[in-house]
Amino acid sequence: MDEALRLRYLDAMGIDVWVLRALAYAQLPAAEASFADAAESETSASDGWEALQTAVANCTKCGLCTTRTRTVFGSGNKNADWLLIGEAPGQHEDEQGMPFVGNAGLLLTEMIRAMGLAREEVFITNIIKCRPPSNRDPHVDEVASCNEYLQQQIKMIQPKIILAVGRIAAQTLLNTDAPLGRLRGEVHHLNNTPVVVVYHPAYLLRSLPEKRKAWQDLQLAMQTVKESED
Repeated sequence: MDEALRLRYLDAMGIDVWVLRALAYAQLPAAEASFADAAESETSASDGWEALQTAVANCTKCGLCTTRTRTVFGSGNKNADWLLIGEAPGQHEDEQGMPFVGNAGLLLTEMIRAMGLAREEVFITNIIKCRPPSNRDPHVDEVASCNEYLQQQIKMIQPKIILAVGRIAAQTLLNTDAPLGRLRGEVHHLNNTPVVVVYHPAYLLRSLPEKRKAWQDLQLAMQTVKESED
């Protein structure tokens, strides 16, 4: 008897049948098979995120592993359209294992809200995943050690836009030593992904008049995303 016909008979009689996974896939309607493929793909992506996060947590590629309290992998929506990349964790981030907390984090959250987004809708991370002692600028070897992790995050998220938050993040992502003042106000690109440079919220807390320029940069980013969707 034809196998498919046999299964239909058994199903009609209310008898449960175990079949090999490959055979089950072959007998699924196209829509169901596509759903199963999507579910498996999502599981694979989730496994990839967990593996990457574990690799970051156990990283000993540079000397920062000896001084950190916690690594700061990043947080937010792993399928986000918006990817925000800062410089490095500070003291509060090192203690909590989360990016952009404290007063600078509160201001960044308000900047995100000003764009009509919730913090949970975007993904936030840093160029490096460990706090440099005394919040000094990251060294070249530290940035290089973390670069693979960052590139994997960008590849998995596939954002519509990247916000480079602050000078170090902007110079690193764009491979330039140009000052932030020359980098902001225009759309750059990183592997075909638009990049907009914005002031670091810690700087804005010290320089309140610059908030107007920061809003202009956020408007530029919103316009860039809108144009990409049209």
